[in-house]
Amino acid sequence: MIIRESFILGLATLVALGIPVASSARDAPATRLVLIDDDVVGLNGASALLLQAPGVEVLGITTTSGSVWRDTATAYALRTVEIIGRRDVPVVPGATYPLVNSETATKRWEGLYGRLEFKGPWTEPAPGGASPAGSERPLPAVVPSLPIGDPVTKPSSESAAAFLVRMVRAHPRQITLFATGPMTNIAIAQSLDPSFAANVKELVYMGGSLNPQQKLDTPAAAEFAREFVNTPRREFNIRWDPEAARIMAHGAWPKVTMVPIDPSTGTQWTRGFLNSLKPAHTLLTDTLQTGLEPGFPMWDEIAAMVWLEPSIVTRGEALYIDFDTNQTAGYGDTLSWHDAYRPHLGERAQNVVLRVDRAKMEAAMRALYMRPLPR
Repeated sequence: MIIRESFILGLATLVALGIPVASSARDAPATRLVLIDDDVVGLNGASALLLQAPGVEVLGITTTSGSVWRDTATAYALRTVEIIGRRDVPVVPGATYPLVNSETATKRWEGLYGRLEFKGPWTEPAPGGASPAGSERPLPAVVPSLPIGDPVTKPSSESAAAFLVRMVRAHPRQITLFATGPMTNIAIAQSLDPSFAANVKELVYMGGSLNPQQKLDTPAAAEFAREFVNTPRREFNIRWDPEAARIMAHGAWPKVTMVPIDPSTGTQWTRGFLNSLKPAHTLLTDTLQTGLEPGFPMWDEIAAMVWLEPSIVTRGEALYIDFDTNQTAGYGDTLSWHDAYRPHLGERAQNVVLRVDRAKMEAAMRALYMRPLPR
């Protein structure tokens, strides 16, 4: 009861601040428009959910570097739309590098403040171990052969930021923007068009961290939880490009839903869940068996499902959010305040998701993944 009251209070706070919350189903338009911005790696489970959702039209997928280099992310996004049978959805490459952050600057920072757990394509072999990407570091323009198959479709020749601006201008206050990677493309779009953020209907993003705790009693869950024991405010999507994240956080979005790392520690891809998709026997459900690795949290999928099935949220809070861009130990860390304590330096209220109902979310995901694919 306390959890539900906390979430309702958070929504009430957003209303009081003039930030609209979701309308009732009967008031919603027949088709909801969506743009996806992501550092796609593997089969994009979140994009698949949105592409499979009835009443949702995905206008395009823009890609950025983050977990992998942009060109590799683009190849994964192209292959994802091919597998789902939606080659009509444009895939538009975006930023290769962060706005300010660099590999050299990151190494210098590590020399002062300690080794980062994950740095995307900059990740080096751990002391006494091998790099997750193998013995050789990936290069930005070199796209490896994909485990889920190489795409035959070609990406758009337009730049991601220009595409985002063009789509939002064509559909003002109608588009939900999903950002599930670093915020570089979004920051550039905001710089290209000062009205960009205000003309988006809603921003839903996966990024940031408040105080994640281990929720599941598995070795993989314990491993991920350990990463945040001493650095609870650090998260990769933000740490890759903190300056872009800060520009995003200061945008005049009509509504923002933040999905930090916190709720993800209560979720996990399992072999049991993947096996439950097998009866559908579509190219999507078959590829999910090898395209997603059991043990990882359902990071981006939470963001998609919070929007598609809001009832999965069991705890949320209205907070003012910003990100640290000072070149100190806290570079890239999440900053958060209640209204009475914020510094009034341009930070804005966000609806922060803190906990989700895993069983309910997985049931809704299963139904979407198992839907027949377009012919």
